[in-house]
Order: sequence, then structure tokens, then C-alpha cells
Amino acid sequence: MRLVDAHCHFDFPRFDGVREQELAAAAKGGVRALVVPGVRRADWDRVQALANSARGIWYCLGIHPWFVEEHTAADLELLGQRLGSYPDGCIGVGECGLDGLKGSFEEQLPWFRAQIQLATRHDYPLVIHSVKAHDQVHTALRAERWQGRALVHGFSGSYQQASKLVDLGCYIGVGGVITHDRARKTRDAIARLPAEALVLETDAPDMAPAGVDKGMNSPACLPAILDCLARLRGQDAEALAEVLLANVSRLYGRSESVLAPSG
Repeated sequence: MRLVDAHCHFDFPRFDGVREQELAAAAKGGVRALVVPGVRRADWDRVQALANSARGIWYCLGIHPWFVEEHTAADLELLGQRLGSYPDGCIGVGECGLDGLKGSFEEQLPWFRAQIQLATRHDYPLVIHSVKAHDQVHTALRAERWQGRALVHGFSGSYQQASKLVDLGCYIGVGGVITHDRARKTRDAIARLPAEALVLETDAPDMAPAGVDKGMNSPACLPAILDCLARLRGQDAEALAEVLLANVSRLYGRSESVLAPSG
């Protein structure tokens, strides 16, 4: 199998000193590529350097809703300049979005809308953080007349919310949440959505699957998430993996052989 971790914070300190081992462990399970989102200007260079350091690591650039207060209009201008130069390995805008549990929509929304506009202008997919904000994210995308591709990462919501986002061209990120029995609403949604609307992710080191300590998630956990997803949907894991690879390739606009090299 060839798996892609569509959203993994592999630049975070949790992986300092162990990145080679973690990549090797993930590769044994079939993980061929990682996509590392940038969350603030201070991290963009680090994320880019990490992606340039190893085959199969890609990156995105964005301003996360948790960190909007530390940015200025000049940072948005710089983001646009960097995206407009189409740097090697950069395949998306994000992580951006809205969070109903931290900060306020009033503060976050202008930053999210600005990044939707940048993604449209430079023809990049969006990587969206949406926590207790699925309806607000949907409204913002509609307001900007979004017609591109987007990943609603770490989805935790209802089938109805997911379906509305899929209808706008969004892919739904499937991560460790589905491995927890208590996440009944999300598990039901993921089981019912079309397989063509799903992509795998870990959000490592966060969003730990069942049995993994908080803050210790890893791209090596991706095969276990696939197995859980296959069981929920009553599908063969290998056949499902092929569909998911095609999905993530469409999302990020790279062929399967380029995004997730075999060797």
C-alpha cells in the first residue's frame, strides 16, 4: 500500500532527534509521504527546510487561527509573495480556518477569508482548521465563492455538516478521532460519506488514536487509522487505500507517483 499523511506537524519539537526513526517506522507501514502545514510566519522557513531535507515530505504555508494576534497585514502580504513564487514542495495554503473553542470568530474570520482569497489567486488548495466551526467555515467559503479544493482536517462533526462541506469541494480529513468509541457522531459520518471524499491524516503529534499517549501521535499510526476506517465502512483496507491515495493526489494537485513515490 501507499499511504499519505495529509496533515502532520512533523516539524514540531516532539520529533526532534527522532525524525529518521519515525519516517522509517512509518515507511514500514506503507506511508510514502507527509504533508506538513505551516501555522505561523515564524515557522514557515523551518517547515520549508524540513520538506526540502527529505524525499516524500511536502508543506503548506498559512496562518492558524490560534496565532492571528501575533501577525500583521505585512505577514499576509509576505504569504502572498511566497505563494506567488510557487516554491518547490509547497502544495497548499494553511493551516488556516476558524476555532470556536479558542479566540473569537470575529478576530479569526478576516484572516481566514484573506487566505481563501490567496488560495484562489494562486491556485492552491486550502488546509482548513475547523473546531466547533463547521457551519461558519461553510459560510465563509460560500461568501468567497470558493470553487477550489480544500481539506477540512481532523474532522469531528455530523454527517450533515460533512456533506455540506463535501458539496463545496472539500475533502474530509480522517484521523485518530475515529478510533475512539466515544466519537459516535464522527464515526457515523465517516462511515456514511462517499469514500471519494475522504483522506487520511494523523495531525501528529496531536489527535492521538486510541492506545497512544496524548502528544505522542506519529505518522507511523496512519495504518492503524486506515484499518479502523476500513472496519467502520465494511471495506477491504487495501482497496480503500487505493481510493484514498487517488483522493489526496487530487486534493494536492500532484500525481500519485510524484506525491507518494513507491521507492
